[in-house]
This record gives sequence, structure tokens and C-alpha cells, in this order.
Amino acid sequence: MKKIVVINASPRTDRNTGKLVREVGKGAESEGAEVKVFDLYRLEKFTGCVSCFGCKLPEHLGQCICHDGLATVLEEIRSADGLVLGSPNYLGDVTAGFRALYERLIFPYVTYKKEPVTYNNHSIPVLLIMTSNVAEEMYTQIGYEQLLLNYKKSLSGRIGPTKVMIYGDTLQVDDYSKYNWTIFDPEMKKARHEKVFPEKKNEAFLLGAEMVKNPDSWN
Repeated sequence: MKKIVVINASPRTDRNTGKLVREVGKGAESEGAEVKVFDLYRLEKFTGCVSCFGCKLPEHLGQCICHDGLATVLEEIRSADGLVLGSPNYLGDVTAGFRALYERLIFPYVTYKKEPVTYNNHSIPVLLIMTSNVAEEMYTQIGYEQLLLNYKKSLSGRIGPTKVMIYGDTLQVDDYSKYNWTIFDPEMKKARHEKVFPEKKNEAFLLGAEMVKNPDSWN
């Protein structure tokens, strides 16, 4: 049985990002995969890379040796057949939790050698999901598209072929009146969410199924 690891890097477990990554998991399960879901902000305390270089020692090549809340997650990824990563966009980038995981996931595979260029010999398909208040059509103009391309390139080079899914102009809260956010039209936000979010959930479900069914064609 194939194992897919699903990671929600949003502090909120049941909003846009959390629901979409779980929908990918449901798609993977529909094709017979075992799915393990982690909510990063529910884990025990963890940090990003602490630059100890333990992952460069002969006895630990390619493995992070820090034993904190991410240790189990990283171990599960190493034995997975697919990886789903989801993060909302915070101030023009991924969340701090995502970035910490990203550092701990990628850096151990960096060799600082001409050959081999990576310590990872287990390539798996990766799906990267980003949600944002910013509309999808603005991604190129404000640099989010390039941001995602950079993450895609790094993940493809170190973990495995990576696809990107985005969901913009999200419904951030249920009651906008509590915050007096005058730049938004709450009714338009809700109407769009009711129409578009089910479509995005279906897209996520199909990507999860495809990750399991056609991993060799993933790119």
C-alpha cells in the first residue's frame, strides 16, 4: 500500500488550507493509499534548521538529527510515496511553520559536493498548495508566481517532481463585521467562496487520486 504524507502548515486546521490538503488526502485514499495528516501548529515545539551539520556526518548523511516536534514528520516523509504541503500566504511568503519544515526537509539532502548533488535517492511526487487573500490573477504581478516557482524548483530537485495548486481571494473569516475591514465586500467574498471553493476541493481530490494512480507522470 502506498503512503501519502499530508501536511497542513496553517495555524488554522479547518479553514481553506487545512480543508484542501485533507481533500487531497481523500483523493489519495480513494485510490487505496494510506494517508497520514500532520497539522504543523499542533505538533510539539520545533524549529527550523539550527545549522548543526549533523546531516553531513557519515553516520547521518541526508537525515536531520534534531529530535523535536518535526522528527516524526520527517521520518514519515522519508518513507512516503507522495507528499502534500499546504500553506496560506503570510506577508508574501509561506508560514513560519512551513519554512521551518522546508529547511529541515531540504537541507539534509544538500551535499556540498559535485557528485552526488543530493543525498536523497527516494524521489516522490510532491503537491504544493498555497492559499491567499490575494486573487490568483495578481500572482504574477506581485511576485507570488515567482515565489512558488522557486519553491517548486527546490522541492523538485531535492524531494521529487512537484506540482503547484493555488487558491486566491479566499474567505478569511466568517464574520467580517467584527473587524471593520473596509477594503472587502463580505457578501462578494462569501458568494465567491460558495461557488469556487467546492471546485477547488474537487481539484484537490483529483490531484490526490492522480498522485497515487499516476506518480510516474507527475510533473
